[in-house]
Amino acid sequence: MNYYKKNYINMKRLISSILILLALLGCSSGKEKANASGWDIIISGTVNFPQAGEIALTNLNAGTIAKKDTIKLKSNKTFAKKLHLTEPGFYSLNFYGKQAFNLILNKSNIQLIVDGNNPQGQVTVKGSPEMDLIMKVSELQSASQNASELVSLQEEFNTAAAAKNESKIAEIQEKYMSVIAKGNDTIAALFLKQPASLAVVNLLQNNTLEADKYLTVFIDAATKLIKEQPALGYAKEFSLFVEKAKRTAVGQMAPEINLPNQNGDTIKLSSLRGKFVLVDFWAKWCGPCRRENPNVVKAYAKFKTKGFEVYGVSLDRTKEDWVQAIQQDNLTWTHVSDLKYFESVAAKDYNINAIPFSILLDKTGKIIAKNLRGAALEKKLSEVMGD
Repeated sequence: MNYYKKNYINMKRLISSILILLALLGCSSGKEKANASGWDIIISGTVNFPQAGEIALTNLNAGTIAKKDTIKLKSNKTFAKKLHLTEPGFYSLNFYGKQAFNLILNKSNIQLIVDGNNPQGQVTVKGSPEMDLIMKVSELQSASQNASELVSLQEEFNTAAAAKNESKIAEIQEKYMSVIAKGNDTIAALFLKQPASLAVVNLLQNNTLEADKYLTVFIDAATKLIKEQPALGYAKEFSLFVEKAKRTAVGQMAPEINLPNQNGDTIKLSSLRGKFVLVDFWAKWCGPCRRENPNVVKAYAKFKTKGFEVYGVSLDRTKEDWVQAIQQDNLTWTHVSDLKYFESVAAKDYNINAIPFSILLDKTGKIIAKNLRGAALEKKLSEVMGD
């Protein structure tokens, strides 16, 4: 029942491997030396198992050429490196080519304990309030994903799926998403309380929350960051990302799509004006999409004579896969694709980074709902079109 996500990062793996560390702009350990052109921080720590080679710290800030610095290890296996920063940013710390991880540096001193000899070895970070936030988010997600209610629902779902009980499956999916939504609401509230933060931005870009459901959180994070760091490359990139998300928000006119169908004939989305249209991004390789298709088939059969159409946009890579899935799932509506995966021009225009993704348009082409799963699609169509 989990949806496929491009470049999905599991929060537990995020924590254990320290792929991302949170950094809040404006948070300080009180030990940095600030001045008009920036501030100084110190990265210090212990390497339990030193190896031959160097300890390298690389600046990965967007819009700049990667800049590498080296850190010397003392005879007692400790190190300390003073850095002068003019902006917060992402950095890579590599120990002898054996162990590496990314972190965000801002105004707090960082203390580390690492093994130094194993890609999966120990990494402990101290001295930064940012870790408290990432741990809190991890705990919230873990509590939500491992709730006893979800375990029971998963068992019910497996039973219903084996019996091909579609109504029961739809009911369970709705309950499942409700439980997950409660956890996400708590994380959203937590993010809204934070000051300008590269960390919050990074987590949002890695699908901790869906932009479609939590657009206000994305707007808040972008607004704070661009105000605090208007020249920062990441701030500009994220603001652009949010602007794209706003273009496909409920109440907006859907961007035009102009792609070929299976026969090579170009079909514009706007050619379906006058009907209620479900714009459905999917692919053969997307398991959750394929499991959702029967719900769309059912809704289409019920409402197509009343003026309902589906405009399927495939993110497949080959025509063979695309057409085969259409036939296998009995998808008898309008289909288009440029067969470019997530590089599809439509996927970029609609800011798609995870599927299934769908929007429902009214007769004028205005977006009236997004990502209606299971029985929710039929329910919404009954509401706007009449049962």
